[in-house]
Amino acid sequence: MKLYYVYILCCSDGKLYTGMTNNIEKRIIEHNSGDNKKAYTYRRRPVQLVFYQDFIDVEQAIAFEKKIKKWSKLKKEALISGDFDTLKLLASCKNETNYRTYVISSGVEKSRQAPG
Repeated sequence: MKLYYVYILCCSDGKLYTGMTNNIEKRIIEHNSGDNKKAYTYRRRPVQLVFYQDFIDVEQAIAFEKKIKKWSKLKKEALISGDFDTLKLLASCKNETNYRTYVISSGVEKSRQAPG
C-alpha cells in the first residue's frame, strides 16, 4: 500500500512550509540539500519536520495540503502542537453575522452575542 504524506516544516527563519510527498524521508533530505535554488526553502535552510499526516488516498492528501496552505500561522501552530481546542476556535467564523463570535485575548476564550 502506497502512502502519501502532508507535512509542515519549520524553516530557519521561523516560517512554516507545507508540502506533500510519497517519500517523506527523501523529501526532507531534498529540502535541506539545497539542490533547487528556486525552492521556497532554499534560503530558509535548515528545515525541521514538525508535523506530518499520512494518507492512503492521494486525492485526500492533496485536499488536506491545499486546506492547510490557506491557514494562518497560528492555526498551523495549533495543529502542530495538537491543541485542537485552539484549532477549533481559530477555525470558527468571526464575522458579525455569525451567531457566536469567539475572541482570543491573552489566551482566554470569550464568547459574545453578535449584535442583532
